[in-house]
Amino acid sequence: MTLFEELSWRGLVNQVTHPELAELLEKERFTLYCGFDPTADSLHIGHLVQIIGLRHFQRAGHTPIALMGGATGMVGDPVWKAEERQLITSDVVQRNITMMEIQLRKFLDFSGKNAAIIANNADWLGKLRLVTFLRDIGKHFSVNVMLSRESVRARLEDREHGISYTEFSYQLLQAYDFLHLYDEYQCRLQTGGSDQWGNIVAGMDLVRRLRSGASTFALTLPLITKADGTKFGKTESGNVWLDREKTSPYNFYQFWINQADVDVVQYLKYFTFLPQEEIGALAQQVEEAPHRRAAQKALAAEVTRMVHGETDLAEACRASQAMFGGDLSGLSEAALEDVFSEVPSTELPKSDLSGDRLLIDVLDQCGIVKSKGEAKRLIKNGGLYLNNLRVEAEDVKLTLQSLCTGNIAVVRTGKKNYHLLKFT
Repeated sequence: MTLFEELSWRGLVNQVTHPELAELLEKERFTLYCGFDPTADSLHIGHLVQIIGLRHFQRAGHTPIALMGGATGMVGDPVWKAEERQLITSDVVQRNITMMEIQLRKFLDFSGKNAAIIANNADWLGKLRLVTFLRDIGKHFSVNVMLSRESVRARLEDREHGISYTEFSYQLLQAYDFLHLYDEYQCRLQTGGSDQWGNIVAGMDLVRRLRSGASTFALTLPLITKADGTKFGKTESGNVWLDREKTSPYNFYQFWINQADVDVVQYLKYFTFLPQEEIGALAQQVEEAPHRRAAQKALAAEVTRMVHGETDLAEACRASQAMFGGDLSGLSEAALEDVFSEVPSTELPKSDLSGDRLLIDVLDQCGIVKSKGEAKRLIKNGGLYLNNLRVEAEDVKLTLQSLCTGNIAVVRTGKKNYHLLKFT
């Protein structure tokens, strides 16, 4: 397939300004850009479609620019926000950009003839003089057109919040980005989410007005939703982040593996580079054997590997089996805490690991069993487990070897009644 056919088949083309772009992408080599505003110190999975879009273009021989909004991030885009963003300082913005750049380097290739570029619009927007900018750039924007944008109109109709001039001016700054990147890198294509269509087209119009003969293009990718129309990428605890410190690899893996059958095939198209034939085979398995969850496992593995690497994927897979009696050896303490985050736990002193205390005494003390007699019956019937290994004798004592990690032992009674013993 051509690049455009590939993007279209995957559902990654939402809008395009020129039908001929599909053919031009095969004949010419484009420099394109997508912007990322540094409003947090990590990207989240809401950004993944845009990043993967850039990667598709780079794999086809085009040069991607990941534009960091060092200046625009301090202003705030009003698109589909119920109220104005809280302003952040330049120091916070710079810290966020540093973290985001590290993450982007996992996805894009910064070597070779079409090496990816990271740019920061603070490098040029921060040097603009207000009066000059208003005279030379602002005169090309119609307030009537800007007011007609649905997201702006919605904020204007909200008497409680409204919209500030700061956010209203965002469109001019983003448009100027396109002009600068056109001049600096001969960048002719901007990609972004479908909510950015108005901003992107405004940039194209500015380039057309100020650079005679320039041809620029726009392609937007879809904003991802679930089949029921609800927002994608949120959990009860908030965003699913690409930073392992904010969303652990285990929880990241679990997010993907828990996707519904009705959504999973489309997400395989959006978020992986698996070929059409393989995704087709997985789609068939969803129809014929949904209980096996083969598509969800493939989705979780592919995206976790891409974001966190093979080692973290392997641990996430092992951890996901822990609740089903899987091998706990080798799991990190953080992974254990994630897996068993909702099970009861008891803190005990490290001195209990001296080898003087029977396991059944500790279980009775912690209320994990109703009595020592119940613990003995569980052992006799093969229903008591320590770190998912069956306890075979009543005289088993707690020692340092009883720990699964440096501080935790995992007790299971029956098939799925877990309790953590945390030694401090």
